[in-house]
Amino acid sequence: MKLLALDTATEACSAAVWVDGAVLERYELAPCRHAALILPMIEAVLAEAGLTPLQLDAIAFGRGPGAFTGVRIAVGIAQGIAFAADLPVVPISTLAALALGAAQETGCSRIAAVLDARMGEVYWGVYAVADGGAKPLGEEQVCAPQSVIAPISGHWFGVGNGWTAHAAVLARCLPMNGWQGERCPRAGDVARLAAAPQRRTAWVSADQALPVYLRNKIVSKSL
Repeated sequence: MKLLALDTATEACSAAVWVDGAVLERYELAPCRHAALILPMIEAVLAEAGLTPLQLDAIAFGRGPGAFTGVRIAVGIAQGIAFAADLPVVPISTLAALALGAAQETGCSRIAAVLDARMGEVYWGVYAVADGGAKPLGEEQVCAPQSVIAPISGHWFGVGNGWTAHAAVLARCLPMNGWQGERCPRAGDVARLAAAPQRRTAWVSADQALPVYLRNKIVSKSL
């Protein structure tokens, strides 16, 4: 299987190709430069893999939650490539991708992924990570940081810039083993989640490549 994946939902911009379990990736922390960087990244990673879009099986993208402008960039580019190459798309939660990457790096299996949603709120979700998948333990939500709750007892490892912004409050809500505030979602992890056999039922046509914002009132932040 061959997948192209992209994520532009946070300060990071990344593109990756997954080829039968091997991942090639371009990644850069680049606030305000996503629109300029993502297409060259896609071209570079496809060239490194020796592939064209017509040789792919699907396009995966970080569907949010995240910054409004960044999520829209990912949706628009995924749709454009998928329509042109007649490919399905795979919407992947940016929180789940964040959780998978943190679990792979730290060895922790219970991950609390939290992104700063501004307006005094956070996007958050908690996951059990095992066998290359990130299983959500409840629905992803947007709320004030003091309203975050753990759906089951036990300690968690926190990841995402929501921890940098609200660590003291979140640590009172979720028993913690530690946290990484600097980690962002990566396209390589979007690709890994999209390629999992159980995700095949989530592959959809390009016109169904929809963003997930988690709230109706959007704060636009240029990326």
